[in-house]
Order: sequence, then structure tokens, then C-alpha cells
Amino acid sequence: MDTHEPNLVYYLTDMKILITGFAGFIGFHAAQEFLRRGWEVAGIDNFCDYYDVKLKRERAAMLARSRAFSARELDICNLEGLHRTFEEEAPDVVLNLAAQPGVR
Repeated sequence: MDTHEPNLVYYLTDMKILITGFAGFIGFHAAQEFLRRGWEVAGIDNFCDYYDVKLKRERAAMLARSRAFSARELDICNLEGLHRTFEEEAPDVVLNLAAQPGVR
């Protein structure tokens, strides 16, 4: 008997997700997938220059083609901006992929 229950995230639609670090490799692909599944996606990224900023901005532009996507250039350490973002975006779900690259 199969007792595996399907993950509900695959069946939910009409939801809004806030993705931090959306312009990075994983965040970008996660945002694409949530948009494909019919979610509204709000993204936050500080566009840190540790990795190629031009590539990050190109990813942001690709996502911005969707009317269901919005982006903010914001560092999550900016608590005032983060609080304002949560108030204005009112996400149902948060996927935190923000990170400081190069930390040892």
C-alpha cells in the first residue's frame, strides 16, 4: 500500500510567494516554476556583485515579462524595507534563498 501523500505545493494555485534571492541560480529557476504553475511571484534581491550582476539583471528582466512577477532591489538586512515589502506584497508563502556568498 502506497502511503505517500502528494506535496500540496504542486496543486495550489492563486497563491503569492515571496522569493528572496530570486536573481540567483536557484531563486530564478524557482520563480520560473512558480510562475509556470500559476502563482504570483514577488522577488527580492540585493544584486550583490560577488556573482555576475549583469546575469542577475538579465534573469530579473526575463521574469519581469510575466505580469504575475514583481521585483524589488532590497537587502534583507534592511528591516524597514523588508517589513514594508511584507505589508505591501502580503505573500502566502516565503521561500528564503537569500545568502551572503563567499562567507567562510
